[in-house]
Amino acid sequence: MAIRNIREIGDPVLNKKCKEVTEMTQRIRDLIGDMFDTMYEANGVGLAAPQVGILKRIVVIDTTGEDPLVLINPRIVESDGEQTGLEGCLSVPGKSGNVTRPNHVKAVYLDENMNECEIEGEELLARAICHELDHLEGELYVDKVEGNLMDNSEIQETEEG
Repeated sequence: MAIRNIREIGDPVLNKKCKEVTEMTQRIRDLIGDMFDTMYEANGVGLAAPQVGILKRIVVIDTTGEDPLVLINPRIVESDGEQTGLEGCLSVPGKSGNVTRPNHVKAVYLDENMNECEIEGEELLARAICHELDHLEGELYVDKVEGNLMDNSEIQETEEG
């Protein structure tokens, strides 16, 4: 597998809607492997295909380091509750901001064998699912930030102080 370049804010590909995946091909399998390698190399918990320049409805998520998820053509079918917390993005390096998301989501998606699946997530997993699915619609978390974006070094100083 390979590490791919992560597109950063300002790259027009990040503002485009992605197309559905209609069949599993070796190219798609390779892309998924590359996405995991890229995400882990960048110390992320999620990555969407447009972040590596591919306009396909594919996301990878691993919030625990032990439970990698591949969601193809995902869509949220249920959400409830509310959580507000700091959120960052591999496509917006060095910045974070407070974003309110559902505390619980249920999503349907296709797995790597194109079988329909369902996942429910709370807290960080719910946040990751919402964040990554936004990417598939051409949306970045910075548009949902409450208040100002903060430099990550400022956040560390606040936590240490």
